[in-house]
Amino acid sequence: MDPVTLTTDRLLLRTVGPADTEAVYRAAQDPGIQRWTVVPSPYRHEDARRFTEELVPDGWSRGSMFTFGVFLADGRPGGGDLAGMLGLTRHSPGMAEVGFWAAGDHRGRGYVTEATLAACRWIFTEVGVDRVEWRAEVGNHPSRAVAERAGFTIEGTLRCGLENKGVRRDCWVGSLLPRDLGLPSTAPYLPAPRA
Repeated sequence: MDPVTLTTDRLLLRTVGPADTEAVYRAAQDPGIQRWTVVPSPYRHEDARRFTEELVPDGWSRGSMFTFGVFLADGRPGGGDLAGMLGLTRHSPGMAEVGFWAAGDHRGRGYVTEATLAACRWIFTEVGVDRVEWRAEVGNHPSRAVAERAGFTIEGTLRCGLENKGVRRDCWVGSLLPRDLGLPSTAPYLPAPRA
């Protein structure tokens, strides 16, 4: 699949490439990003280069991971400052998992929530996904706040539900369905009866 570019009122979501390596490297020096996400720690220039030049293009070409740099829409070609990163990983034909981080200077402005909604609308309507999952280590309250503001239903806690830097950890899990955004599903959905 060829990379796509998405826009919102304040953001430009586009793939990242070699020209973005330095911005990714600088943003990923943030201790919170290294603590709560699966980026390597310490995060080196070669990690940023591998990400922008290999992992991101490979994910798009295989249709397995759709990574968007979240840039401020300031009228410049390619956008302004890097405000965050968002990836949608396909786990099966109808399901994907979202992951994201916000650059330290741009936290608290709703950019990642806005980007998450735009990317989820895209994957529901253009890729045919019917469920996007969000997972975060228990205790990652900023990530959970983004998921909740984007409309994810928090479904519970999975014991030993994710691995980060070689350690299995408990995680929260939530989901967003097309119907949560007023969109149709690709397949019929029969929810369980409420007790």
